[in-house]
Amino acid sequence: MPTSLREVTRSGWGPAVRPPALDDRQGHDHALHLAPGGTWSLGDLTVTRFGYGAMQLAGPWVMGPPADREGALAVLRAAVDLGITHVDTSGAYGPHVTNQLIREALHPYPDTLHVVTKVGATRDAQGGWPPARRPEDVRRQVQQDLDTLGLDVLDLVHLRLGDADGPQPGSLAEPFEALADLQRQGLVRHLGVSNATADQVAEARSIAPVVAVQNMYNLASRRDDDLVDLLAADGIAFVPFFPLGGFTPLQSATLSAVAARLHATPMSVALAWLLQRSPNVLLIPGTSSVDHLRQNVAGAGLTLTAADVAELDRIGRPLP
Repeated sequence: MPTSLREVTRSGWGPAVRPPALDDRQGHDHALHLAPGGTWSLGDLTVTRFGYGAMQLAGPWVMGPPADREGALAVLRAAVDLGITHVDTSGAYGPHVTNQLIREALHPYPDTLHVVTKVGATRDAQGGWPPARRPEDVRRQVQQDLDTLGLDVLDLVHLRLGDADGPQPGSLAEPFEALADLQRQGLVRHLGVSNATADQVAEARSIAPVVAVQNMYNLASRRDDDLVDLLAADGIAFVPFFPLGGFTPLQSATLSAVAARLHATPMSVALAWLLQRSPNVLLIPGTSSVDHLRQNVAGAGLTLTAADVAELDRIGRPLP
C-alpha cells in the first residue's frame, strides 16, 4: 500500500466490469486498479481516491427516509461493484437513515470496504444541524454509529466543527480528546476533522494522529489551497465535501468551455480537476442515482492537460 506521496497509484479509468472467470477477490482487485485516481492510505487502510458520499440517500434536506428505498440500496451496491472502497456517512444524515441503508445494502461488509463517519452535530425538528460536541455527545454518537452500521470498530471518525456557514474559530480539545479516548479503547481506528480551520487541524494533530481532513473545497471555493498542500506534504488526506458545489451546483463559463472542448460534462471536469489538484485529495461525491454514480466515476477519469488546469485555476482564488 502507498505510504508516501511518491508511492501513490495514479491510474486511469476503464469499465469496472468483473470478468466472469474472476473470483470475488480478483474481481475487486481488477475494479480497484481501474478506479480513477488510484488509491491512498488512511493510516493502515487503503482506499480508492474516488469514494462515495451517502448524504443524498436520505430524504429531502437530509431528513427522513428516501422516496425510493430500493433505488438507494442499489446505488450503494453499485458503488461497491465499481470498486469504490471509501463510503462516507454520518448518524446525522436522516438522522441514522444512511447508516441503516448502508448496513442493509452491504452488511456483512467486504474486508476492503471502509465506512467513514462524522460526529459533532445532530438534527432538530426543523432540519437544523445543532452542534453536539460535549464528550458525552461524542461517545453517544460513536456508539450509535457502531450500532446502526453493525460494526465493532469504526474505521475513521471525523469530528465535525463549525456550522452551516463554515469553519469557526475555537478550541476542539475537549471533543477531540474524547474521540482519542475512544480510539484508545479500540472503538475507533483512525481520527479526522471536518469543517475545520487550519489552526484546529494543527490542534487536533497535537492531541492525536489525524489521517484526514474533510472541508468544503471545489473549483470555485479555494479557501483551503494552502491547507491541501500542507497536508499533502505530511501524507494526510484532504476530502472535499460539496466537490460539485453542494446545494448550489458549480456554474462557470470557463468550466463549460473546457468541458465542451473535452466533449465532457462540466461536473466530470470539476471532479477530474480535484483528482489532479493533489494526490492526497479523496473524492466523495454523492448521488441517489446509479446512472449518475457511473457517470461521476467515468467522468472523473478524464485527463486534463496543463493548459486545461491553468484555465480552470482561474475560476477560483483563495479567499483572504
